Amino acid sequence: MNCQTEKAVSKYPSHVGNIEFDEKLDDPNFKRCGENEYAYQYYHASESGIPYEGEKLDIIRKLEKENIASSKSVNGYITVRFVVNCEGKTGIFRMQEMDENYIEKELDKKLSDQLFTFTKSLKGWLPTEIQGKKIDYYQHLTYKIENGKVSEILP
Repeated sequence: MNCQTEKAVSKYPSHVGNIEFDEKLDDPNFKRCGENEYAYQYYHASESGIPYEGEKLDIIRKLEKENIASSKSVNGYITVRFVVNCEGKTGIFRMQEMDENYIEKELDKKLSDQLFTFTKSLKGWLPTEIQGKKIDYYQHLTYKIENGKVSEILP
């Protein structure tokens, strides 16, 4: 008999859509507020759209000031997904790119890096609670790219 126990490691997250902390990618100073690694999905955080000071319009204005564009005529979508903790701080960022046919593809590294950095720089995410309890939640911004420029921010 072996008296040592091994922790069972699953290749699947404990909840569908969970983003697991990765010490190579994530800021070790970012703290989740819940007892576990679970965060609610973005649609639980706000009934009126994006839970951001000034709402989506403010994000659009900030993006316009940055003048982010590609020198290439690329089309598709760049999605940045992250966690907003109960203090309104963000962390655990992940990015996915796809072409206009929703096929995963790198569009333009410089453009995607700029949008990733822009998204990480946004301050003003609103903390939220459910049934009187402060929660962490997932949020995402999807940038629709047409001819190398952001034409729309989703959701």
